[in-house]
This record gives sequence, C-alpha cells and structure tokens, in this order.
Amino acid sequence: MPSNRNRINAAYAIIRGGSEYPEINGKVIFKQLPKGVLVTARINGLPDIKDGMGIFAMHIHSGGSCTGNDIDEFADAKTHYNPQTTRHPYHAGDLPPLFGNHGFAYMEVFTDRFTLNEIIGKTVIIHNGVDDFTSQPAGNSGIKIACGKIVRG
Repeated sequence: MPSNRNRINAAYAIIRGGSEYPEINGKVIFKQLPKGVLVTARINGLPDIKDGMGIFAMHIHSGGSCTGNDIDEFADAKTHYNPQTTRHPYHAGDLPPLFGNHGFAYMEVFTDRFTLNEIIGKTVIIHNGVDDFTSQPAGNSGIKIACGKIVRG
C-alpha cells in the first residue's frame, strides 16, 4: 500500500453519452475509506426502456480513453478491469447495475475489490443492457452507451 502522502482519497468520472444517447450525463464519485472504496453514481438522460424503467450494466473498464472507432465508439475503454483474471462477475471492475427511473439513476456501493490508486486513469462504462452476472466474459450487457475517465478528485 502506498504511503499516506501518495494515497488518493477521492476520484471521479464525468459520464457522457455516446452518439446514440448524447443526453446521458452524470458523475461517478469514488471515495477511499479505510476498508474499501465508496462508489456513488448519479446519472441523468438514460433511455426509457419500458414504462420509464430500465436496468443498465455499469463497470470499470481497463482502458484509459472514451474514444473508439466506427464499430464501437468507446473501444479504447477496452474490457472490464480484471487484474486478478477472475471470472465474471468477480472482476474488480464489476459494479451493481443502474436502475433507471424515467432517465435518472442513483447507485451507491462499498467495495474492497480495488483502491483508488489502482483505478485512476481507467474508465467507467454504462451499457445498454442488463448484466446477467453469468455470461463470460462481460455478462452479456450489451453495447457501451456512455463513458467517463476516472481522474483524481
């Protein structure tokens, strides 16, 4: 563990939707606590799937950029952050889903799967589908619809 002087206590990712869902925006905040990291997500502009509700997978990805190509506009976010090469849903970057409520979602979770120092420079991805927590390697969670790079807070 790094010394206290080099330890990061807070980080965040500003979330922006891609070309299909440009209205998605929000922030994911990470706070290092003595026994883990508190992750808080506030996301707006999520698409209404059914009766104003939608469930969206959210993960930390190993790539350091929210750029991509014609096929996957967030391809440079790469795959789930998984430094221990575990099976899904035990990747360090696996997070609980976002439950959309007429376009808004709030999620908070406490985890010891990573420290802030480990995730700075990585990305947060929101997918257009539900993570089934079974399929390999990423839970069959659909395409990437929003992204944000994790930076020091």
